[in-house]
Amino acid sequence: MNRGDAFDPDCPTRVVLDRIGDKWTVLVIGALRDGSLRFSEVRARVGGVAPKVLTQTLRAMERDGLLTRTVHAQVPPRVDYELTALGASLTGPIATLTDWAETHLGQILASRRGYDDAAEAADSR
Repeated sequence: MNRGDAFDPDCPTRVVLDRIGDKWTVLVIGALRDGSLRFSEVRARVGGVAPKVLTQTLRAMERDGLLTRTVHAQVPPRVDYELTALGASLTGPIATLTDWAETHLGQILASRRGYDDAAEAADSR
């Protein structure tokens, strides 16, 4: 298979970047990095995600081959989600990005405040 070119507007690489750049995908990969979880466990670990959005995210990730969904034949049915090898290969890069975001959060928030204050001052003139 040929390697994609993210700078080509017609390349499907952009669809892949959209998937792995989605905040819910990033958080689900982080939640599953230590092993399989049930839906309610993923939702609790991610925090703040609506069940419908989480369901859509999990389905899209399964479609993209990033995780597997296993239904256990029991009553009530039990469903587990687990990263595939492809999904697990994202845990390192995502951990690096998450660490960067957490480390630089203060600087970014200060920059936003400064920008917003300057824009407000310019508008009041």
